[in-house]
This record gives sequence, C-alpha cells and structure tokens, in this order.
Amino acid sequence: MAALACGAPRLASATVSSPAATADTCILLWMGGGMAAPDTFDPKHYEPFRKGLAAKDIISTFPAIDTVVDEIKLTQGLENIAQVLDRGTLIRSHIQADLGNILHSRHQYHWHTGYVPPQTVAAPHIGAWMAKLLGPRNPAIPAFIDIGQRLEGVGEKEELKAFHTAGFLGTEFGPFVLPYPDQAIESVRPPKGMTPTRFKKRHQKYRELVNQTHKDLVSDYQKESMVRSMENAYRLLSSPERTAFDLTLEPKDSYDIYNTSRFGQGCLLARRLTEAGARFIEVTTEYVPFVSWDTHENGHTTVAKMKKDIDQPVAQLILDLEERGLLDRTLVVLASEFSRDMMIEGVPGSTARDQSRAKADILTEMKQYGLHRHFTGGSSVLMFGGGIGKGKLYGKTADQRPCLAIENPVSISDLHATIFRAMGIAPDTALDVEQRPFYVTEDGKGQPVQDLFA
Repeated sequence: MAALACGAPRLASATVSSPAATADTCILLWMGGGMAAPDTFDPKHYEPFRKGLAAKDIISTFPAIDTVVDEIKLTQGLENIAQVLDRGTLIRSHIQADLGNILHSRHQYHWHTGYVPPQTVAAPHIGAWMAKLLGPRNPAIPAFIDIGQRLEGVGEKEELKAFHTAGFLGTEFGPFVLPYPDQAIESVRPPKGMTPTRFKKRHQKYRELVNQTHKDLVSDYQKESMVRSMENAYRLLSSPERTAFDLTLEPKDSYDIYNTSRFGQGCLLARRLTEAGARFIEVTTEYVPFVSWDTHENGHTTVAKMKKDIDQPVAQLILDLEERGLLDRTLVVLASEFSRDMMIEGVPGSTARDQSRAKADILTEMKQYGLHRHFTGGSSVLMFGGGIGKGKLYGKTADQRPCLAIENPVSISDLHATIFRAMGIAPDTALDVEQRPFYVTEDGKGQPVQDLFA
C-alpha cells in the first residue's frame, strides 16, 4: 500500500543524457510460458522421435531450415519468419536469473519490470515507463496497450496482475487491456444506450467515488491519476480514431493472413494501432499454466502448433510495417521469460524443482518428446526496426548440452537498456519515489548493446 500512498514521483537527474530516439513505437511480441530456443530460433543437434531414443541425445526436436540470411538457420515451422530475418537481428544469448525458484510469474514480472519481486514499491511495466516518460503519440489512443492476456479466469491471475500495471506511476499510465482482439472495438464504444451527457455525469460520479472510497488509502496524485485515466477513456470513446480497434474493417485478404489464432489477430490489431499512434503495444500468446509454450509434456506436438500460430502473423507484421513506411521507427521485439531443455532444470547446479510431467531417460511415447524443463542459461530474442541492425546474428550458445550462452550474453537489464535507448530514454533515468530514486533499469545499471544497432 505504500506505493499507492506515496506522492507524485518526480524526475531525478540522469548521469547519461537521453539518447536520440531511433524508434517512436515499441511492439513486444510476448511468448508467454517459456519458448524453447533449440526448437525455434537456435537449432541444435536434431533427433526425430523413435521408441528407445535416449533423452540425453536430443537437443532439438525439429530439423534446421535455411533463412534469407546465409549464416542464420531456424527450425522447421518458422519458414515465414525465416524470410524476413534480413530486416532484423537475432539474439541467441539472452540470459535470465535463476531467482531461486523458477516460476513463470516471477520470471515474467522480472522480465516486464526489470526488477525481481517482491519490491517495496510496485515496479512499473516497461510499457508504463514509456507512457509516462514519452507520453502518447496520439492523445486519443492509449499509450500502453496489452493484447491477448486474460487477467481473470486463468491460473496465477494475481501474479499476472502484479506486472500488468503502471505501479507507482499511476493508473493513467497502466495498460489498456484487450484480451480478445476480435472484440477490441467493443471496449471503445460507449455502453449501449448511454448518451455523451450521461457518460459525462458518470465521469463526475467516478471522481466523487474515487475521493470518497480511497480517502485514506492513496495519495492525491494517485487519485488524480485514476480520474485522468477515466478522462482518457472518455476521449477515446468519442474519437474517430477508435476505428483502429475494429478488425472487421480490415480487408479480408489481409485479415485471413493474420487469422491463425488470437495471437495472430493481436498482431493485426497491433499494426492498426501503430498506424493510429500507440506508443507501446504488447501482444501475447497468453500465459496459462501448462498451456501453449508452457510445455511440461507433449512438447514437440505443442510447439508445432505454436509455430503455426505465430509464424505467418509475425512475418506479415514486419512486412506490413515496412510497406507502410513504419518499420524504421517501430521497434518490434519477440521474447520469452526463459528457454527450455530436455534434461536440465534452470542451469547446471540449480536446485530448482523439476516440473517436467514427461520425465524419461529413454523415450517410449510421443508425449515425452520435446523440451519440458525450464532453462535460464540461454534464450533467443528477435528484434526488428527502430534502428536495429538488419540481417545480423548476435551472441551464441554452446552446441552441446548445457547450451549456455558462451558469447556476448545479454541480461534483462541490458536488453531493457537497449529497448529504452531505441526509444530515446537513458537507462539510468530515475524518478524519486518515497525520497529515493527508482530507475528504468535495475539500479540504473543497464547498458545498451550498441552492436545491435545499425
């Protein structure tokens, strides 16, 4: 509650001057649940399934495929993304902390905020930092939009809510949450039968309710931030730009390319919202325990499906942004909270509890075939546009198990610093909260990876 009771956070001086921005918008494509790098963007030794196969002999469960960049190979099922890699950079050496227990919610909180939970104040999501420090590109469009993640009716919902927030920055900088992209237009229409006059009266009542209900619990700053978030909603509901949220207005040929899943629809919505002036957009495959990328059994079969969901929409998003002249100023990042391995939980020596539900030294059935254990020693990140280099490969993991990052490791702090640098934000930018500085990267120590830029 201390975070809500504190006063207005004030900008503290940064020792590093704000860099010239190379991007105006950031799109985060979030592979929630732990995307296995050896089965997606970092192919290793491949062994097809057969009964009697030793698990220790398997690193990738998909064969490698060529890409448009000679030195880069991906895995089967990512043929469309393979054809746009000349527009971006593939990082193969992203590393995550073990955190004692390897829990999705803790690692996702760490990745999205840059801070390990718990914190004495509510750490803001990186999208909220951009909304606060950069403001909206279009006053009618929410600066921070989250697409595809339900925050009700799913496992670990409270943990998910913990980082889907602006924290101490205030409600107005939090995410505009759209769990179902095809229903997004319903979120920007006034309630049925409600006139503008009636809506304005509701807004006035909301202001009174905030002041009464939260009288002794939150600061005046936080109360005013809640009210301003309502004013922003009113502005959007009465704006012609709200048509950007309506996927039925997209030409059928274009819609069909994206319509692989809710994630695919989310990529289409992200493109439309980028055109309309959003500042930060997250599109997620959605984290639900033991679903999608959270493959504790049936890993190969599940990942094959996930590739069908993401391959075409991700590639088309890049092509569409490029065609519209938006890619150069739009930073697109594809990432996950950690990778996966067949044999190792965490990294060698980790005491983390093994959560695999398909444990086997020798494979006897298909559900055992796939990467079932959390692995924090080396994962992959894709970056496009926004000043990032084209057709580049950065970092390397070992070819043999354990597949640890062995060249140019990139921590979460340094990856965030790179993202913020592209958006024109110094990595040691801080706000004074409760009379101490709180930085956009942990303790302000994140360093942009300059080699990633063109």
